[in-house]
Amino acid sequence: MSDVLTATRVPARLGRFVLRMFRPQIYVTYGVLWTLALEGSAEALSGPSSHWTPSGATAVRAVSVVLALLFARMVDEQKDLEYDRRHNPDRPLVTGAITVAELRGAMALITVVVVVLNALVSALSVLLILLALGYTLFLVALERWSPRIGEALIANLLVSYPVQLLLSVYLYVSLLTGDAIDGDGRAVPLLAMFACAFLQFEFARKTEWRRDPEARLYSEVLGPRGSAAVCLALAVGAVALGLLLFGTRGLLPALSIVFPALGAWRFLVRRQPSGLMLPAMGFVLFFNLLCFYGSTAIAIGR
Repeated sequence: MSDVLTATRVPARLGRFVLRMFRPQIYVTYGVLWTLALEGSAEALSGPSSHWTPSGATAVRAVSVVLALLFARMVDEQKDLEYDRRHNPDRPLVTGAITVAELRGAMALITVVVVVLNALVSALSVLLILLALGYTLFLVALERWSPRIGEALIANLLVSYPVQLLLSVYLYVSLLTGDAIDGDGRAVPLLAMFACAFLQFEFARKTEWRRDPEARLYSEVLGPRGSAAVCLALAVGAVALGLLLFGTRGLLPALSIVFPALGAWRFLVRRQPSGLMLPAMGFVLFFNLLCFYGSTAIAIGR
């Protein structure tokens, strides 16, 4: 009887963990928009011979990206356990609302699901999504081998960001293997455009006026103004790359620059403690949405 009760409680505990720590309304939306925006943009750059439309393979890639983001969230929760015991005592792992074993079981299930799904698309898709999940686990071993990497914020960003980059490569190459697009050198600025959009949010969420050396803030390293400037520069970089790639057709995504500009004003002029974060998330979501909408309009207009 106790085993049956445990078996029924684990999904509920995992569900509560996901709702609290992963916020599906944000991250699922982000993962789906990221997939559609990157695929649509790649198609728009591929020329009149391309024939991409959202398909079953697109759905597989979108689900895989969302599950990979959840996988990374679960890994981070375990990796930061000792830090959270000191600074975030209300976290699920610290309070016992979820256990390490339960998270690892969910991670194993995620791995099986993405392998099965991507086997329907291509062998290379399986390899690349496993590479992204494997790199996430590699980061845990790397930080244990060299704790200074985990403590040095900029160094940690440099070694951890490739997880997001690998997911973008997975999306692009998986699309390429389906003969939906013709790849060329413009893939590099295209992937860089999405990298800038994500990184501006990464800096925004860790930029505050308060001083707290234990809080792992970029503003502790670069200063509040310096960190806010990097955040705004990355948003401008994403917009500039969009205009470089699409010309005047990139003006629609460029409109989303109003979000980081508003965030910079709230943070630097109004000195609101965390004024950058919500506008930065708005930029990520609307930039991806407008990239997809704009690239779809380009395809229709050919």
